[in-house]
Amino acid sequence: MRVLGYLLLAILPLTSFAAKKSAGDRFENYLSKSLSASPVKLDDTSYEDLTRAPRDFTVVVLLTALEARFGCQMCRDFQPEWDVIAKSWVRGDRQGASRVVFGTLDFADGKGTFQKPVRYDFTAGPQSAEQVYGWITRHLPNGPKPIIYRPLNYVRIVATTTIILGAVSFLSIASPYILPVLQNRNLWAAISLIIILLFTSGHMFNHIRKVPYVSGDGKGGVSYFAGGFSSQFGLETQIIAAIYSVLSFATIALALKVPRMGDPRQQQVAVM
Repeated sequence: MRVLGYLLLAILPLTSFAAKKSAGDRFENYLSKSLSASPVKLDDTSYEDLTRAPRDFTVVVLLTALEARFGCQMCRDFQPEWDVIAKSWVRGDRQGASRVVFGTLDFADGKGTFQKPVRYDFTAGPQSAEQVYGWITRHLPNGPKPIIYRPLNYVRIVATTTIILGAVSFLSIASPYILPVLQNRNLWAAISLIIILLFTSGHMFNHIRKVPYVSGDGKGGVSYFAGGFSSQFGLETQIIAAIYSVLSFATIALALKVPRMGDPRQQQVAVM
């Protein structure tokens, strides 16, 4: 027993020295993994190994649930932003001077480790990489902090350029046909008249009040007109707009068409 006690006393300092050494080894191990694929994908075992004491480096882990069965749309929306942060950090600190490791722990891979001492609240809505990056840097000790780097979205650039060039080409080709239509005074007069009729008949009132299209009259029938002065139905608006339209076009015809008729009798009939 005394020999065993001496052995234990001899082993403990060695294990303490090995633990200090293993912290650096763990950081180098996970740093090499980050250089090949960042953030590092974790599970229960690797999470415990990465975060256990003693540890002389910082660990930033995103706890997420990406599978559709968990119904976390925010997790799937934020994952590209998280990848931007992790890849930007590794790109700006390939030697590991900041001693920070970024990892991702999915709920499917680590159901037993969904806890951490410092948490970021995602309930405020969609978060960008810059917002989370600022939160991370505030909780880190003094040291190098690589800047955010967003890779160029070549698909968006090509699509935007193609759309602009297509629009310019279309306008240059179609302008001889479109400009006469856009400069037609009768067309704009008709559009203005239609808009005026819609609003004077109560179209906007229906949208604001969300009025019913028709209503029952209490006797098994349908009521098309609402009683009182501060209510109306949707169909009532359409009927009033149709009446206003007929009267408007009749006025236009009297002013423009009837004076051009050569036969006095046709003019009288048109007026009547």
